[in-house]
Amino acid sequence: MAVAELYTKYNRVWIPDSEEVWKSAEIAKDYRVGDKVLQLLLEDGTELDYSVDPECLPPLRNPDILVGENDLTALSYLHEPAVLHNLRIRFAESKLIYTYSGIILVAMNPYKQLPIYGDPIIHAYSGQNMGDMDPHIFAVAEEAYKQMARNNRNQSIIVSGESGAGKTVSARYAMRYFATVSKSGSNAHVEDKVLASNPITEAVGNAKTTRNDNSSRFGKYTEISFDERNQIIGANMRTYLLEKSRVVFQSENERNYHIFYQLCASAQQSEFKHLKLGSAEEFNYTRMGGSTVLEGVNDRADMIETQKTFTLLGFKEDFQMDVFKVLAAILHLGNVQIAAVGNERSVISEDDGHLEVFCELLGLESGRVAQWLCNRKIVTTSETVVKPMTRPQAVNARDALAKKIYAHLFDFIVERINQALQFSGKQHTFIGVLDIYGFETFDVNSFEQFCINYANEKLQQQFNLHVFKLEQEEYMKEDIPWTLIDFYDNQPVIDLIEAKMGILELLDEECLLPHGTDENWLQKLYNNFVNKNSLFEKPRMSNTSFIIQHFADKFHLCANFFQENPVPSSPFGSAITVKSAKPVIKPNNKHFRSTVGSKFRSSLYLLMETLNATTPHYVRCIKPNDEKLPFEFDSKRIVQQLRACGVLETIRISAQSYPSRWTYIEFYSRYGILMTKQELSFSDKKEVCKVVLHRLIQDSNQYQFGKTKIFFRAGQVAYLEKLRLDKLRQGCIVIQKHVRGWLQRKKFLRERRAALIIQQYFRGQQTVRKAVTATALKEAWAAIVIQKYCRAYLVRNLYQLIRVATITIQAYTRGFLARRRYQKMLKEHKAVILQKYARAWLARRRFQSIRRFVLNIQLTYRVQRLQKKLEDQNKENHGLVEKLTSLAALRAGDVEKIQKLESELDRAAAHRQNYEEKGMRYRASVEEKLAKLQKHNSELEIQKEQIQLKLQEKTEELKEKMDNLTKQLFDDVQKEEQQRVLLEKSFELKTQDYEKQIQSLKEEIKALKDEKMQLQHQLEEERVTSDGLKGEVARLSKQAKTISEFEKEIELLQTQKIDVEKHVQSQKREMREKMSEITRQLLESYDIEDVRSRLSLEDLEHLNEDGELWFAYEGLKKATRVLENHFQSQKDCYEKEIEALNFKVVHLSQEINHLQKLFREENDINESIRHEVTRLTSENMMIPDFKQQISELEKQKRDLEIRLNEQTETMKGKLEELSNQLNHNQEEEGTQRKTVEAQNEIHTKEKEKLMDKIQEIQEASEHLRKQFETENEVKSSFQQEASRLTMEKRDLEEELDMKERVIKKLQDQVKTLTKTIEKANDVHLSSGPKEYLGMLEYKIEDEAKLIQNLILDLKPRGVVVNMIPGLPAHILFMCVRYADSLNDADMLKSLMNSTISGIKQVVKEHLEDFEMLSFWLSNTCHFLNCLKQYSGEEEFMKHNSPHQNKNCLNNFDLSEYRQILSDVAIRIYHQFIIVMENNIQPIIVPGMLEYESLQGISGLKPTGFRKRSSSIDDTDAYTVASVLQQLSYFYSTMCQNGLDPEIVRQAVKQLFFLIGAVTLNSLFLRKDMCSCRKGMQIRCNISYLEEWLKDKNLQNNLAKETLEPLSQAAWLLQVKKTTDSDAKEIYERCTSLSAVQIIKILNSYTPIDDFEKRVTPSFVRKVQALLASREDSSHLMLDTKYLFQVTFPFTPSPHALEMIQIPSSFKLGFLNRL
Repeated sequence: MAVAELYTKYNRVWIPDSEEVWKSAEIAKDYRVGDKVLQLLLEDGTELDYSVDPECLPPLRNPDILVGENDLTALSYLHEPAVLHNLRIRFAESKLIYTYSGIILVAMNPYKQLPIYGDPIIHAYSGQNMGDMDPHIFAVAEEAYKQMARNNRNQSIIVSGESGAGKTVSARYAMRYFATVSKSGSNAHVEDKVLASNPITEAVGNAKTTRNDNSSRFGKYTEISFDERNQIIGANMRTYLLEKSRVVFQSENERNYHIFYQLCASAQQSEFKHLKLGSAEEFNYTRMGGSTVLEGVNDRADMIETQKTFTLLGFKEDFQMDVFKVLAAILHLGNVQIAAVGNERSVISEDDGHLEVFCELLGLESGRVAQWLCNRKIVTTSETVVKPMTRPQAVNARDALAKKIYAHLFDFIVERINQALQFSGKQHTFIGVLDIYGFETFDVNSFEQFCINYANEKLQQQFNLHVFKLEQEEYMKEDIPWTLIDFYDNQPVIDLIEAKMGILELLDEECLLPHGTDENWLQKLYNNFVNKNSLFEKPRMSNTSFIIQHFADKFHLCANFFQENPVPSSPFGSAITVKSAKPVIKPNNKHFRSTVGSKFRSSLYLLMETLNATTPHYVRCIKPNDEKLPFEFDSKRIVQQLRACGVLETIRISAQSYPSRWTYIEFYSRYGILMTKQELSFSDKKEVCKVVLHRLIQDSNQYQFGKTKIFFRAGQVAYLEKLRLDKLRQGCIVIQKHVRGWLQRKKFLRERRAALIIQQYFRGQQTVRKAVTATALKEAWAAIVIQKYCRAYLVRNLYQLIRVATITIQAYTRGFLARRRYQKMLKEHKAVILQKYARAWLARRRFQSIRRFVLNIQLTYRVQRLQKKLEDQNKENHGLVEKLTSLAALRAGDVEKIQKLESELDRAAAHRQNYEEKGMRYRASVEEKLAKLQKHNSELEIQKEQIQLKLQEKTEELKEKMDNLTKQLFDDVQKEEQQRVLLEKSFELKTQDYEKQIQSLKEEIKALKDEKMQLQHQLEEERVTSDGLKGEVARLSKQAKTISEFEKEIELLQTQKIDVEKHVQSQKREMREKMSEITRQLLESYDIEDVRSRLSLEDLEHLNEDGELWFAYEGLKKATRVLENHFQSQKDCYEKEIEALNFKVVHLSQEINHLQKLFREENDINESIRHEVTRLTSENMMIPDFKQQISELEKQKRDLEIRLNEQTETMKGKLEELSNQLNHNQEEEGTQRKTVEAQNEIHTKEKEKLMDKIQEIQEASEHLRKQFETENEVKSSFQQEASRLTMEKRDLEEELDMKERVIKKLQDQVKTLTKTIEKANDVHLSSGPKEYLGMLEYKIEDEAKLIQNLILDLKPRGVVVNMIPGLPAHILFMCVRYADSLNDADMLKSLMNSTISGIKQVVKEHLEDFEMLSFWLSNTCHFLNCLKQYSGEEEFMKHNSPHQNKNCLNNFDLSEYRQILSDVAIRIYHQFIIVMENNIQPIIVPGMLEYESLQGISGLKPTGFRKRSSSIDDTDAYTVASVLQQLSYFYSTMCQNGLDPEIVRQAVKQLFFLIGAVTLNSLFLRKDMCSCRKGMQIRCNISYLEEWLKDKNLQNNLAKETLEPLSQAAWLLQVKKTTDSDAKEIYERCTSLSAVQIIKILNSYTPIDDFEKRVTPSFVRKVQALLASREDSSHLMLDTKYLFQVTFPFTPSPHALEMIQIPSSFKLGFLNRL
């Protein structure tokens, strides 16, 4: 589009202003081509008719949305007023001192200390892309460092600006950044030495000027060298153009170099008294400027700091004192008085004290110095002439000598600094930091300003070429057609200065002449350049100066060069020689001496050569005002510097091409509102952007499409913003229109309704007044009464009619709904039953398959282990074979011993036969007793048969005499119960007799054991334990009995289940037959057409073609209604029975669990006891026989009880038949009563008699039933369990199968263990221990192996899952207990030291392994807790069991080692936290700050030359889910490794603090993130973290509170920020943020759309005033390295040391459990 079309109403332009340079105005009327005047409205409300040239319209102002951008190239309109306004907004309002301008960093001096240079800021910028963070000197330094490391190419940072702009500070911060991020691993502290060089060079090269209190009066290029690991190894410094004239002359309110005032301030110290110095006011060279004291600066303290830096660089005190002597000598030289003797001569008094001190300090002869200060020597080819000098000449010579001495001293100090920063290795790359003066122009300019501006011309040329090159590379990379850009080329100015016959060459030529003068040199310049070179001008009114047109401004130079450009000479030698200020030719060597100009040109050439070989980075320092006021913006001074430093030239080059560059994603996101539905439907966003741009901007020359970006010419982005704003404004207008219309309509309707009501009441009142009379009232009242009764009658009739109809409809409706609901419930019930059985079958099949799979895996694993064991056994056998061969030679000698032993064995065999005979006799006696018991059992059987006969007789009597049934049954039951009681008592007496007999038998067995003890002394302890084992065997036999009882019960239940199933099937058949009959009858009674007419369409859909299915269904429904009540009652009974059975099953499961526990306890018995059990059971075969007999007796008793129960059941069946007969009689009587009503009176008496009899019989039967129920409670409960237990039969069978397998497995293990124990007993002939003592025996020589296998070589992954928490710690403590039991201090000390050293070593070797650190942190804490738990101290023994208290240490106090272990644990914890922080830190900012968890509310803005890395559509970017996933990994690993829950909570709290601190720090440094929408995103991400805490049950560990600063910052971004109440609310709510942080967020707040308002400076001042009373930290950044204090809680171990077993994977077979 044409540029003139942008000058429409409401747009704003910039017009020149004498005070502010540029001021803003709004266009009041659209501009048309050809108009001479532009109607404007100024900001103060005044109207202005501004004359315009159609070819040169005033520059347009950028939209407010683009103002305050980080990069000036992001502005749509690139020109001087836009740049100036953007800098004003950022500097004066947002208090931001750094701004990008393409590749330049513009740094404005705030004249105030800002909290943006601390180490947290450095760490925040480290590793970040340059466009991701706010502009900063650290961002430029990081970019240089990153490019150096990535491309292996040297870098340079060029810091320029005029005096007082902050060049030195910026260069210092850049060097400090490199020293911080590239710490070397050596102990040389190279980084500290590099930084220490700055205070020294500032002391000898900086001074106070009218513009700056610490102005660098020399140029400096510092090369910081790096090795291949990108660590600093050294540095080298080059200086340029020291201002030597300052040594002897200072202007008003200026000072000499700082070092002189530091020396004078320290003159009274003892070490400086020999220098004979005084205050600065006493010396000519320090009091000229009249300002010897600098406000806020302590020169004495600075002197101490200078001495410290000298020492840090390795300068000895002798060298320092020599430097101070030379400096003091210069001061004394300035005070040497030169007197005039006539007009041609001068003289110095021999008594001059300052001269004597000068000579004394430098070791010179005062007479010769006085001579040569007042005379000069002229050397010709034929003779040497000494000529006296006048006083002015002698004073100039003295000052020249002072300048020469200081210049040499300065160079010498720099050379020594370079020597101190030298390095031995090879330099891989370097980064150069150039701190050089900017373009300078004063009222009176000297040769130094000429050289400074010459250097800036060279740097500007290099800068222009670099910018041009970058633009070309960008266009080529994006495939944009390249067009030649016209930019300022300053090569003609450079040629004017340095070309052949240029200014410098003519100056050097004049200096080499014997009688060269300024006038002659000026004349040559006038002759060569006036009217011949447009860049050189001669002032009209002066013949002693000239003007050079530089790129920045005109430079007016006075020709007074010949005192400032002398030929250098050394004042030191065998005899001091004072040279003339003019150059002199030495005739002896015939070589010209170089001038200052030629030296500066050569050094500048080397500098440019170095810069051209590096990748440059530019920092332009701007001085905002001359009064040094903080954050004061002087537009005139700033524009002058912007023009001089090349910033505007960069803008101009960018504006000529395509300054605005957007990625396709940014454009699509920002201007999606301008796209149509058809365009948005395209999938390719790149094509959508192209189509939209072709539609919106018809002139295709105004933009270009690159590969990844869209390039816009100046003003096009502003035009798009205008279209976007118009679209949004139209939308807002439509919304406002409808809302306002709705509000007005609502208001109108409310007013209309009110008016109608008023009118109604008013009119009614009027009619009442007119029509109200007595007759009218009576008639009206009568009419009302008549109407009342009439209406009531009508309404009653209508109500009754409606009520009848409603009840009828409700009845049919409710019936239909109830039937449908019942059918649905019936289907669901059946489906649930089917699902239950199907799922049970599937679960059983899945369980069986898994069990088979697990057994196969276990089998394969065990086979592999057995194979490994066999291989190891084979290896051991091979070694044993070799040993057997060696032992074969000794066999002959052992044969005799064996023969002797055989004889002894024969004797023992004889004894054994004797004891066997005694055992046989004992068995015979036992068999006799058993025979007696069997006889007694036979007697009991006879009695049982007699009882059965009696029962049969009683049953026959009951059949014969039904009338007397109740009495006889009652008596018989009483008799039977008495007999049963007698039987039970007799049985109990007999069992007691049996037990007594068994006890006697046990005593006999015990006697036999006592006899065996005399023969077998080795088995004393085993026989003592046999008594305890008997109880264990009895208990096991009881358990076996319970298992057999369960099996019998299961068989009974199976049979009962079969019977019940048969009964149910028969009932089902009968029900089917009844249902079929009922359905036939119902089908015959129904009218088909009537039914169909009542059906709905929905019901008819379910009918088949003939309609039979539906009628069958209806019949079934009616039949089911008949049986519904019966089924419901049965269902209730079944549910009650099921509940009872569930209770019984739970009881049985508890018993089964108890049995499983008993089996586990049996497994835990040690190997020696198992061996004793098997041996004793083999020896005492009689005990199982007795037990078997007892079990047979118990079975007989159970059989008797079963028979009694059967008899009672038969009796109960007979009673039921009797009651059924009575009921049948009652029914017959009822039918007779119905058929013969006339005979009722006759039969009533008979009926009453029968009823009485029936009641008596029923009462008797109920009484009998109660008695039977009391007797058969156990049996009835058992029958109730039948149905439920049949369902669980398969599960019980599977469990029994599993138990049988476990029992077999345990038996196999017992056999193997007994065999190994027998072998061990045969070899060692020693009895096994009673129980484990919780100790591990080891040898001292195995200690190294223990540490190696258990600590150094142990891998936690794969082992942790199968271990108890802290198993290695428990094993170590069991070894400690063994050493403690031996009371061996050396052994215990060695073990503890080796353990601590091993833990330290394994942690050191795995410093970055999170799992290993977590594992050993857990084990260290467990080991520490074990040392406390078993220390014997009361405070740690509270939670121990009595058995654990027995395991306490007895001989040593290990409290010192506890302290050492606690320190080790703290060290591991800190490294553990560092590893977690290093892993999660790269995820925090992308996941918490950059990721948009709330889609659709973000907005992108142009980012300029420095593109954000996050603006690229990166599908692999981190999200908040990545943060949660990393946290979950940390949490699960800590829990798996058995870390204490309290330590886990502390670690999570530390991680949450890091997340909040890193996110908040990044928010402070990213102005583009400080928006309302980003606050919503942050708040959403915080809620995800809080949900994670709740999910892990960690919400009470104060981790949420660590996110409070971030949460308050998010709230601050979203809250309204306009009124005083808003400011007060911010003050009250933001308690976790400091005042500095709150102000930073308010200043950085950036609207995303034009509808959002910026935070006004007045509001910021209000908040600042409220926050002034706070006393909080002045630091901006949160310390991400801060660690909360860790506490290790004491948690006693619940594991018994005796039960701990060592896995074979630990390879600790050399440890023995005691």
